[in-house]
Amino acid sequence: MARPDDAALPFSLLQFYATSPYPCSYLPERQARSQVATPAHLINAEIYSSLVRAGFRRSGIFTYRPRCDNCQACTPVRLPVAELQLRRSQRRAVKKHGNLKALELPLVFLDKHYALYNRYQQARHPGGGMDEDSHEQYAQFLLQSRVDTRLIEFSEDGVVRMVSLIDVLDDGLSSVYTFYDPAIAGASYGVYNIIWQVSQCEALGLPYLYLGYWIAESRKMAYKKDFQPIEGLVDGQWQRLTDTA
Repeated sequence: MARPDDAALPFSLLQFYATSPYPCSYLPERQARSQVATPAHLINAEIYSSLVRAGFRRSGIFTYRPRCDNCQACTPVRLPVAELQLRRSQRRAVKKHGNLKALELPLVFLDKHYALYNRYQQARHPGGGMDEDSHEQYAQFLLQSRVDTRLIEFSEDGVVRMVSLIDVLDDGLSSVYTFYDPAIAGASYGVYNIIWQVSQCEALGLPYLYLGYWIAESRKMAYKKDFQPIEGLVDGQWQRLTDTA
């Protein structure tokens, strides 16, 4: 996948550097690198929107995109919300979790969110490092932002079942991170959450929901292609990805 030309991006005051290689989180035995946009304090909501369209995402205040030496497996993807066609299983997820109550909260540390985050990491990503995140690491990852970020708590009968972080862009929403109760048998919280975010895009009149990266070889990423139609940033252009690509 060719990358967009940095010189063509509308942020002349920014600088970009490549990180040292580190183990890839998604493809075993591969080394990854990231290209990081700096300085962080200049990346406002407008510039960040442009960066996301160029394939960047953020982790806390760090804005990055994959820039690996020998791998181009990561494809930035987004959903054109007006065209989304839900599958039967996705409609079932909406019905199953329709009693969840969504509440927007400030970006503040809450013990109940941190406890849910730890349970999610330990069940879904054991041994990945994030299952041992401290209070400070959790806060740096999810509660630090220099753009327009919404923290949404989803509860059922007064019990928190899911927490989702969403960035508001000028042409859509960017799904930052979501964690949920891993102990509920048969739940489809992740699917429900994407559809809920699509509905928020529609309510705000925003055409796209950005879902980060899709990797064809990663089972962890497979759910993203279950939403159709979906677009990927390929050779510097957003284009439709086929259901089998």
